[in-house]
Amino acid sequence: MKVLIKGAGDLATGIASRLHNAGYDLLMTEIKVPLTVRRTVALSRAVYEGEAEVENLKGILVPNLKEAQEVISRGEIPVIVDPEAKIREAFAPDVVVDAILAKRNLGTKITDAPFVIGVGPGFTAGVDCHAVVETKRGHTLGQVIREGSAIPNTGVPGNVGGYTIERLIKASADGIMEPVAQIGNLVQKGDIVAYTGGEPVYALMTGIVRGMLQSGVEVTSGLKIGDIDARCELFHCFTISDKARSVGGGVLEAVSGFEHRLLKKQRYGLVVLAAGKSVRFGENKLFQEIDGMPMYRHMLLKLAVLPPYVRVVVSGYDEILEEAGELGLTAVRNEAPELGISHSMQLGLEAVLEKDPEITGVLFAVCDQPRLQIQTVERFLAQAPGLPGEILCAAHEGMHGNPVLFDRCYFDELRELTGDVGGKQILSRHPDTVQLIEIDTDELRDIDRPDDLTEN
Repeated sequence: MKVLIKGAGDLATGIASRLHNAGYDLLMTEIKVPLTVRRTVALSRAVYEGEAEVENLKGILVPNLKEAQEVISRGEIPVIVDPEAKIREAFAPDVVVDAILAKRNLGTKITDAPFVIGVGPGFTAGVDCHAVVETKRGHTLGQVIREGSAIPNTGVPGNVGGYTIERLIKASADGIMEPVAQIGNLVQKGDIVAYTGGEPVYALMTGIVRGMLQSGVEVTSGLKIGDIDARCELFHCFTISDKARSVGGGVLEAVSGFEHRLLKKQRYGLVVLAAGKSVRFGENKLFQEIDGMPMYRHMLLKLAVLPPYVRVVVSGYDEILEEAGELGLTAVRNEAPELGISHSMQLGLEAVLEKDPEITGVLFAVCDQPRLQIQTVERFLAQAPGLPGEILCAAHEGMHGNPVLFDRCYFDELRELTGDVGGKQILSRHPDTVQLIEIDTDELRDIDRPDDLTEN
């Protein structure tokens, strides 16, 4: 497993520590002039010092991929100046982690690698990455988010030792940064701790200087150039923080989960059907807006966060097929939707088998079931390996619905289906092999008529 980490600041270094100690090969990218405040615990320091050591990690500045691979072979971590992470194309990582911490996405796409993780605000799982890791201090710090985004940036730092905004040291003017206090120094409230553009910068609280930008950096007024810690523990200045370790743990959880799924012998295909004519609805229901987006997009975004499975979308609509391709899904056009749902299922099945002829089973879902949760799909995929030869079907209090997962022993029967009944024909032939997966009634409900929108 190769992991590319965009950014090499203190949080990115905490992530690198978790992944490196778990045995993953890493490559980190940085900008030409890093603005890492907690530089004593950041591998970004290698950019201007040539190398940097943080706890048991050693980062080495490299000019190209060849030297990066040599550094990796020695058990060290290469750091390359590459603001746009163009080295990604040649490095071909299994995982990309965007740990730039810009509070917005600066260009990372869900198709950049088989698995993409966004760290902190600015990313949405299923849109520009497969998972997001929470960075805001509090109860959910380090949580892996599989649907949605991290807590938005408030501009107020987390509480450390009873202080929030007072912890920050900010530039008083545009110009060159000239530190007065050094990392590890004890300062009093009101002390001059730096000059920026020739103007003094004062400490807003008493404590130990935990972070300070390097001398000679060009800064702008209001930029964070340092921080103060009221706990006054010197070793905090030179060791990875609790926050960085927690965020790193979330990234490690996401990466190892992805790797675990890759290594499983059982492999599954996921097929979303989006080719219906919406006869009962009266118009194309898939484009009806629900919660601020077209109905079809809900299912596409869920499918997008479920690598490394073979993921297929079958539709006759250009907009849906185009968006599926942008999300890294296999788009299959149904030219004959009048043949019914069975034809869409067969197109999806063959597309899955073309990608992986040894597939263990295929899960079919529909695009008019917007409340279906990612966790429900994952339950199917987690239980299926222990139920070979079975059919897993979503249900609520005995009422069957979608999704349905068919073991490969039913593929020939799927190929023989006709009309608009779909897989129900197979379930009725093999009632003893059907395993019902109980789900919430809202998840099971599909949208067939306009009235269903108000109920939903």
